[in-house]
Amino acid sequence: MQLDTLFIHGGIDGDEQTGAVNVPVYLTSTYKQDGIGNHRGYEYSRTGNPTRFAVEELIKDLEGGSNGLAFASGMAAITAVLMLFRAGDKILLSANVYGGTFRVLDKIFLNFGLNYELVDTSDLSLLTSKIDDSVKAIFIETPTNPLMEVTDIAAISKIAKQKNILTIIDNTFMTPYLQRPLELGADIVLHSATKYLGGHSDLIAGLVVVKDSALAQRLYFIQNATGGVLAPFDSWLLIRGMKTLGVRMDRHLANSQSIIQFLANNSAIKKIYYPGYNSAQQLQIQNNQASGLGAILSFELDSAYDVNIFLTSLKLITLAESLGGIESLISHPASMTHAAIPVHIRHQLGISDRLIRLSVGIESVDDLINDIQVALNIARIHND
Repeated sequence: MQLDTLFIHGGIDGDEQTGAVNVPVYLTSTYKQDGIGNHRGYEYSRTGNPTRFAVEELIKDLEGGSNGLAFASGMAAITAVLMLFRAGDKILLSANVYGGTFRVLDKIFLNFGLNYELVDTSDLSLLTSKIDDSVKAIFIETPTNPLMEVTDIAAISKIAKQKNILTIIDNTFMTPYLQRPLELGADIVLHSATKYLGGHSDLIAGLVVVKDSALAQRLYFIQNATGGVLAPFDSWLLIRGMKTLGVRMDRHLANSQSIIQFLANNSAIKKIYYPGYNSAQQLQIQNNQASGLGAILSFELDSAYDVNIFLTSLKLITLAESLGGIESLISHPASMTHAAIPVHIRHQLGISDRLIRLSVGIESVDDLINDIQVALNIARIHND
């Protein structure tokens, strides 16, 4: 089946017993057993739930993996993956990674001896030079958050396999509609399903897909043992959201291109960050590994404009954490999504206090552009 069909009919398609076209919500904590050690596939809902299993099967089909696992949040999914490693191991991490990923490594896992190093993963020579016997995985966001730098997934995966280490890809920004990392050689794919997969800003969820069934069993043990599982109703909401991912993404992409053109011709904008926008080489990589550029962009305001006044003057676009919903959301990375990263590291990476990240929604693009222009007019600093 093609992806647009898989979104609707992938995983568990309806309910065979009743003929319901939607997977039911199984709101139960436990299950009747027919005898000692004789159950009907489910024992306890932390261990397994039919609605959660349905969304796990759906993301497995969409990413082309052997198994999917659903967690209570994107960070719960990342935490479970990091639990695969031991004290003394090291993770090489994309430099301008999401602040929550940095925080959980720097403030929690570092306490247990799991080390990390921030690396520009788009620089293959630099990355290769950082791999020693302690490195057990390369953790990549591509495009990165919030500077939209692109990493060659196939090239990284090839290097990782030569070194017998894992390649982990956070595919939240691209979704399987645009990018399928397992087909490019990655071992583990992560999603903050709160974002595009859910798509309606009404749930918190995380998903993991793996290529190797033995690795999946290790992750399933962690999922069951630590218990950060996705609840049945949220699983059902996530399935409902994923059914419309294709049609939503098409509108997100179209709106993004129009807004990029508007910003490119606006003197208020000092610099634009978008996959391949500032690098022909990165654009070529993006085109080779994905079928689109995504709907997240960042930009720096010129010093003649007040950042806070601009953000608070927007009426249609919402100043808020998160991204990937049908509504447009805007954020200030330095004080919001990446506040956990120390100031000196943020500045080294290029995450300035004038940087703004925009998640382009599916509203009328003319209304979005007008909202930005009006807010820019208000934010202009007059030197009378």
